[in-house]
Amino acid sequence: MERTLIILKPSAIQRGLTGEIISRFEHKGLYLVGLKMMHLSDEILNDHYAHLAEKPFFKMLKVSMQVTPVIVVCVEGIDAIQVVRTMCGPTNSRNAQPGTIRGDLSMSKEVNIIHTSDSQESAEKELKRFFKSEELFDYVPENIHFYYGDEELN
Repeated sequence: MERTLIILKPSAIQRGLTGEIISRFEHKGLYLVGLKMMHLSDEILNDHYAHLAEKPFFKMLKVSMQVTPVIVVCVEGIDAIQVVRTMCGPTNSRNAQPGTIRGDLSMSKEVNIIHTSDSQESAEKELKRFFKSEELFDYVPENIHFYYGDEELN
């Protein structure tokens, strides 16, 4: 099983999309192992978006991420990182296919409602950044055999 981070950005919070977005991941067969609402400090944002610090839009990005609290989510499942990224669609929501989260619920490149980890390495770093170890839970849903075949689970 693989874990990944999802951040429901202030635009998702303001528009009341959090339940719909989270339910899409649950309906797909990913299960929640961590979930919390938090304000993002300058320190966290500087660390999280360090690769964008020199970009002209960095200050605007930080401001937009602090408009409201965000919801950080950790989901688990087989190939969870790629599944989540596929479900979300490309960063520029206008290029996202209908049926994806951004394709159905967003029109912007900048205000694109969701962040997802892009690799195993990123997921591990980001999960440690946003969750304490005791905030992530280990369990297997009782109905897991209705989402995966026996060979996939072994």
